[in-house]
Amino acid sequence: MTFQEQFTYETRPVRVVFRPGAAVTATPDEAARLGLRRLLVVCGSRGEPVARAVADALGDRCVGVHAEARMHVPVEDADRAVAAVRAAGADGCVAVGGGSAIGLGKAIALRTGLPLIAVPSTYAGSEMTPVWGLTEHGAKRTGRDPVVQPRSVVYDPRLTLSLPLPLTVTSGINALAHAVEALYAPDVSPLVTVMAEEGVRAMTEALPRLAADPGDLDARGRALYAAWLCGACLGTTTMGLHHKLCHVLGGTYGLPHAETHTVVLPHALAHNAPAAPQALTVLSRALGGIGDVPRALWDLAGRLGAPRSLSELGLAKADVTPAAARVAGEPYANPREVTAEGARGVLLAAYEGGPPSTAQTPPALQARAAVRLPRP
Repeated sequence: MTFQEQFTYETRPVRVVFRPGAAVTATPDEAARLGLRRLLVVCGSRGEPVARAVADALGDRCVGVHAEARMHVPVEDADRAVAAVRAAGADGCVAVGGGSAIGLGKAIALRTGLPLIAVPSTYAGSEMTPVWGLTEHGAKRTGRDPVVQPRSVVYDPRLTLSLPLPLTVTSGINALAHAVEALYAPDVSPLVTVMAEEGVRAMTEALPRLAADPGDLDARGRALYAAWLCGACLGTTTMGLHHKLCHVLGGTYGLPHAETHTVVLPHALAHNAPAAPQALTVLSRALGGIGDVPRALWDLAGRLGAPRSLSELGLAKADVTPAAARVAGEPYANPREVTAEGARGVLLAAYEGGPPSTAQTPPALQARAAVRLPRP
């Protein structure tokens, strides 16, 4: 594999604290380090007990808990959260939970400029990106702004012990999607390639262990480390077909975030494979030399009990064509030209849920002997 001679890489300042128990022990220290005295804790309803433990640890620095985060950050939720911040006189926010909570924290930061501390409890990776998203009138729009990048990220593997196994699996595969798409982004760099390869390797080793024993704290820590790497890849590269498909499916059709990424990933990768041979080489190496990477990811999801079809997630077949038209109607970077027919092919394959087509996989990878991923 030749060295990538031309690239641009931009890093953003973020402080990471990673250790078991850090959610309660380190978050107050991070608030003090940033000089924050009036923090609003933001979370979803499922993560409220943990968020209140963090709020208790903050003591007098906490001015309240706002437990109204929802998937895809509806704009009306952002409006209420900003109003709550202003009513409390907060000088910063702590987002505790998964992508929904951190997404709402980012919406607050975008509107107010207040600093954000992220305490993730899933493998979504949003905490490592300057990407924000808001859903309004059935459409999800996203953007990038340094102001939404959390100032501090507190990783506590113990927080993920309560994550149900089905969400553990889909959240982890969602993280894989970030690394996969970064590898064929137009602004990929050698550093991103290294992080993506290590992130994919770590996550695909951790998930079967967690399926066998969800209480394995070492595997939880490894998965959270992988999510950090995969999220950092997403934060420094341009999103392509995979993420655009998932944004349309989530924002317009209300499909669940992590599950949608899980279903779409192998089919979007199979579609882009002919135009991304170097990405396939890196992914093959991360998976132990396996030849058919899209099929390997599809197999992994199935063995771990994850959904494999968009029909399982509630998408109607009649929605495939209009969703494809919406995806193709907005320009964005992708290694293959995105057409309505091409997007429809990916969506139809994902809707049906069968194995991804390997007809377009580069011959050099087809020839490699398949090495199965570890079974749970």
